[in-house]
Amino acid sequence: MVAKFLELTCLRGVAYGDISPLPHYPSMPIRYPKGFSEQEKSGVEGSETRALFSVSGMSCSACAGSVEKAVKRLPGIKEAVVDVINGRALVVFYPRFVNEVSIREAIEDVGFGADLIENEQSERTSQVCRIRINGMTCTTCSSNVESALRSIPGVHKAQVALATEEAEIHYDPSIMTTGHFLSTIEDMGYDVTLISTGDDMSNIQLKVDGVRTVHSMRMLEKSILALPGVENVEVEPLLSKLSVSYKSDLTGPRSFINVIESMESGRYKVGIFSQGEAGGRDARREEEINRYWRSFLWSLVFTLPVFLLSMVFMYIPGIKHGLDLKVINMMSIGEVLRWALATPVQFIIGWRFYTGASKALRRGFANMDVLIALGTNAAYFYSAYSVLRAATTPNFKGTDFFETSSMLISFILLGKYLEVLAKGKTSEAIAKLMNLAPETALLLTLDSEGNVVSEKEIGSQLIQKNDVVKVVPGAKVASDGFVIWGQSHVNESMITGEARPVAKRAGDMVIGGTLNENGVLHVKATRVGSESALSQIVRLVECAQMAKAPVQKFADRISKYFVPLVIVLSFLTWLTWFLAGKFGAYPKSWIPSSMDSFQLALQFGISVMVIACPCALGLATPTAVMVGTGVGASQGVLIKGGQALESAHKVNCIIFDKTGTLTVGKPVVVSTRLLRNMVLRDFYDVVAATEVNSEHPLAKAIVEYAKKFRDDEENPMWPAAREFISITGHGVKAIVDDREVIIGNKGLMLEYKIAVPVEAEDLLAEIEAMAQTGILVAIDGQLTGVLAISDPLKPGAHEVISILKSMNVRSVMVTGDNWGTARSIATQAGIETVMAEAKPEQKAEKVKELQASGYTVGMVGDGINDSPALVAADVGMAIGAGTDIAIEAADIVLMKSNLADVITAIDLSQKTFSRIRLNYMWALGYNLLGIPIAAGALFPGIGFRLPPWVAGAAMAASSVSVVCCSLLLRYYKRLKQLDTFEVREIMID
Repeated sequence: MVAKFLELTCLRGVAYGDISPLPHYPSMPIRYPKGFSEQEKSGVEGSETRALFSVSGMSCSACAGSVEKAVKRLPGIKEAVVDVINGRALVVFYPRFVNEVSIREAIEDVGFGADLIENEQSERTSQVCRIRINGMTCTTCSSNVESALRSIPGVHKAQVALATEEAEIHYDPSIMTTGHFLSTIEDMGYDVTLISTGDDMSNIQLKVDGVRTVHSMRMLEKSILALPGVENVEVEPLLSKLSVSYKSDLTGPRSFINVIESMESGRYKVGIFSQGEAGGRDARREEEINRYWRSFLWSLVFTLPVFLLSMVFMYIPGIKHGLDLKVINMMSIGEVLRWALATPVQFIIGWRFYTGASKALRRGFANMDVLIALGTNAAYFYSAYSVLRAATTPNFKGTDFFETSSMLISFILLGKYLEVLAKGKTSEAIAKLMNLAPETALLLTLDSEGNVVSEKEIGSQLIQKNDVVKVVPGAKVASDGFVIWGQSHVNESMITGEARPVAKRAGDMVIGGTLNENGVLHVKATRVGSESALSQIVRLVECAQMAKAPVQKFADRISKYFVPLVIVLSFLTWLTWFLAGKFGAYPKSWIPSSMDSFQLALQFGISVMVIACPCALGLATPTAVMVGTGVGASQGVLIKGGQALESAHKVNCIIFDKTGTLTVGKPVVVSTRLLRNMVLRDFYDVVAATEVNSEHPLAKAIVEYAKKFRDDEENPMWPAAREFISITGHGVKAIVDDREVIIGNKGLMLEYKIAVPVEAEDLLAEIEAMAQTGILVAIDGQLTGVLAISDPLKPGAHEVISILKSMNVRSVMVTGDNWGTARSIATQAGIETVMAEAKPEQKAEKVKELQASGYTVGMVGDGINDSPALVAADVGMAIGAGTDIAIEAADIVLMKSNLADVITAIDLSQKTFSRIRLNYMWALGYNLLGIPIAAGALFPGIGFRLPPWVAGAAMAASSVSVVCCSLLLRYYKRLKQLDTFEVREIMID
């Protein structure tokens, strides 16, 4: 596409020249970073890359000119060309200085929408790393970390999630390393941990007992590195720990343990160091919860006496007299005690807010810590000033607010504790998935004839590829693999959501973490560690929770200005009330007896500063998305991020593929009619030899049927097929035994000028009338046979279409099958709009046609030929039993291959986004109502004033309430109609 666009510009006159009537702005000189040598500058030449953007909103050449000018102002831009007619922008740039994200943001900053269409850089080697970030307090923190990462050369994409405290970075490893990302985040004042480097390697941490010297650890390191498949070994001598990165198809943890334990006459003993990423996450979360709880308890030790001294004891005559006794001049014992008790809370327990604020301010932004530090400092230092002045002045009677600063910090710590506790529950879905894996497995040793020689119990993390493990009744399957002996029923509900146990026998695949019910199985491991289905599901859910929903941009935009705006409002509130009191704008009776006008104004200013809460806004979307995607995973609906979740709730038209989606997907040949004299076995030998090269479900059905004519052979050798061609949506063609074989629909026959006799036409009409698929077979240019293949409608498909209709969702069927079969299946399902004999690109065109008509389109499919439509649709839904390509292209994966889950996906997304809207209404309403009340809006009318410590408690409660509101999604239930439909489906089966 980039090449075509360049060709277009050249045809118009000059390469990268004016491609539409608009002014052409010269590119700005490249600005190099400080310290960039001349040699490095010369090395930049030739490293440029091109990116093509779709730009929406341009209406004239002036618009295109402003876009071009904005892009060329960026450093590292070699050339930029904007085509206003087609809404395209081609940018040639140096990735060491600028990336696609910065270019897209520059276009958006001048008021236009921009999306990356194609990028040469993305075709190069790209890697993904994940980093855990500790210390982010609000969405301002996460937004600034994200901006800093995106500005690093070589970064294609960066996402930072506040709710999960993780960053995901897509980058070019030839330009930048993970170490630079870690140092960048650390420079911003956060603690970081590298989770994964995304280089398709497995990782394990080993604890070695018996090591006495650093030299011994280095010897172990060299021994492990010498093994085939080991990529890297990191040593921590103090912990006697080895971190090994390896390729699981070449080696595994048992090999490492065997090598280590065979050294030094068996002196070393090796075990697994940690319980993996999930266990580490849980431990860190637990530690954070305990840390906040301890801090809150310690603050309570000091704050409670301050509260009693300020609010309770002052109204008890005997105690009040004692507290009012003067120490020096007008400084009383009560003031000294409150000052002494508030100081540890302010500077020891509350030190975290000072460090957080200073780190933020050093990086040029303000976060929640800045507001807390300013508010508590104002109360504390004014109180300290008041006490010191009373000590140095014989007639000054001041009032302190030590209870304000200490109670503020205590309530905020309590709020943080509750928030972290609630946030931990939002990721329970991942923890439950990780806990599905069994702790141990029974490893079998087999002889050359497949007989069991020995049996040994090992940790499930020590399973390697091609190991044979024994699964007894009631035990969990230890790893993905296939059954080599035995038969049983396996409960896969915890992975797929399918309630009924699935029969397993030799040759069948099993999934790690599923439950074996009644028989003994011997399973050969095929995918272990990070390659297992369970790990991939966990990773998919984690990625979904990382990805931001578009609605999150609203909170991100607000967060940039929120804290500075609150500080300005706080100062203006104090100034307004102070000047009003100074010039007598309100009666003196408004001022409480224990204050003067300055102190009243200060209380209002502090209340405004501490009641404002950007955290609630920042948590409104990600917490709901986390819980929603987790609930979806538990229901067998894997949602790949906030974008998919947001789009799904708007879907009002769904396109269904037929084969494997609306139908069962297990077609069988039901009849064969030969039109020429030929032995049926010979006929099927030729047909199977051709179809065995195809991945289409119908081809597999034909090959399976052909095996019946070879009863003595389990896996027969078919004749060799040459020059095999798959004509997507029509059929296949090959040369078998020097005969040209063409298998497909009527359109394919006509394309190759093969006559279709009337007898064949009648057979096709008869087959299609029974909702079966007719397949024509031509050999050497003559029609030889007609096959009838039946693929019945899935049980409950008609009910699903009816429920969608009641939800005002239009249903359309698009298939590559013939019109007769398509109409018959559509009638059975209750679908009115049908498109048959469609090629993959025509399916995608149908999607675009419906989108142009104003529909938000969902596409449900399972095959390779559905992938273009799945990508083109607003929401692509892949059937879990479908091809890997379809699943990769989709936004949502339906693990159970159950059409009812289409409704669950839409309903869950609607519930999630109603929760997000409720969160935003609460967060915005809280700030819009709370700030004016804190500023004293109700004080002149009804005398109501919000003390700063109450404002702080309300601020803490707002974040907790938003998270708890999101947590209510955990109790999501499917539509009741689906429960009765599930019962009917079981009866039908």
